[in-house]
Amino acid sequence: MSRSRFIGLVLTAAFTSTALTAFDAAAQGAPPAPPVQVANPLAKRITNWDEFTGRFEASEQVDVRARVSGFIDNVHFRDGSLVQKGDLLFTIDQRPYKLAVDVARAEVARAKAQVELAQNEVERAEGLTQNRTITARDVDQRRANLNSAVGSLQGAEANLKNAELNLEWTEVRAPLTGRISNRRVDPGNLIAGGQSGASLLTTIVAVSPIYFTFDVSEADYLRYARMSNPREGTGSKDAGTLVEVRLADEPKWGRRGQVNFLDNALNARSATIRGRAVFENKDQFLTPGVFGRLRFFAGESDALLVPDTVIASDQASKIVLTVGPENKVVPKPVVLGPLSEGLRVIRSGLTTQDKVIVGGSANPMVRPGVAVSPQPGEIKVATTN
Repeated sequence: MSRSRFIGLVLTAAFTSTALTAFDAAAQGAPPAPPVQVANPLAKRITNWDEFTGRFEASEQVDVRARVSGFIDNVHFRDGSLVQKGDLLFTIDQRPYKLAVDVARAEVARAKAQVELAQNEVERAEGLTQNRTITARDVDQRRANLNSAVGSLQGAEANLKNAELNLEWTEVRAPLTGRISNRRVDPGNLIAGGQSGASLLTTIVAVSPIYFTFDVSEADYLRYARMSNPREGTGSKDAGTLVEVRLADEPKWGRRGQVNFLDNALNARSATIRGRAVFENKDQFLTPGVFGRLRFFAGESDALLVPDTVIASDQASKIVLTVGPENKVVPKPVVLGPLSEGLRVIRSGLTTQDKVIVGGSANPMVRPGVAVSPQPGEIKVATTN
């Protein structure tokens, strides 16, 4: 063997030994596959609810205005208090209206006296016609005078009733039972009354029952309309449908009512139709203007459920991380549904055989395409106490 060939074999062996040593070192120092917990989506039959956002409105609301003009003498309520129908709210200066009643009564008395006089004249004339003391023309004239006096009396009595009505209207009373707003005028102010241009004194809103108004999209409306058609389904969205509502700070659907109105046309601009539900408000907690979420029963269906914490966002879509072949992380786009028993409904994108990563996804090494070490996990519905 030549010297050059010997040196080449020695170098080749040294290089091979060095490469194997480096490979073994790299193999020993490589990080292990990150562990994750996986579980199949929970298949369960769920109750479907359709949810809408809306606000509460008063079932009745009245702007309190005076029917007669004058100076405010007294205010008989406390701002923001509950009032009953017929309660006295304001008193307008009654003196000019009392004088008008007195004048009207005097006019009635005068008209009655004229009627009595005319009646006596007619009776006297009828007695004198037998001996032809007066002519028939005089009798007719006296009868006409009597009829005129009767008409004047009726007019005077009507004026008296009008004066008494104006006097009654100087006491402004609550037209309905409810909660009153603050007073817009104080005693001593001159207000205008009448059918137009009357001064606003205050407002009253009914507190029980209370309405909840919401808008339904055209697509939902068409679906409900088909459901209410006996040829296509058995459901209904007509008046009387039971609904539930919750406020922004309420975790549970604890308030129940029913739909009592659905508008007769869709809004051409928003492509929605207005609905209304009525709720009892015996504790007077619900206030007009408060926003809330409303839902009503929309049937039952089979669905796949996963924890809401496993849902991730990928630009404009939602994804769920799963473990696929060779234990590699595979993201799957999904279409989300509502929450049910603490879990998120997956409308499409998953099957019952998919291994959803339910634990360990917070590890930055767990990302699409990376091999992981799957461990058995479990998906459970939320327990209620």
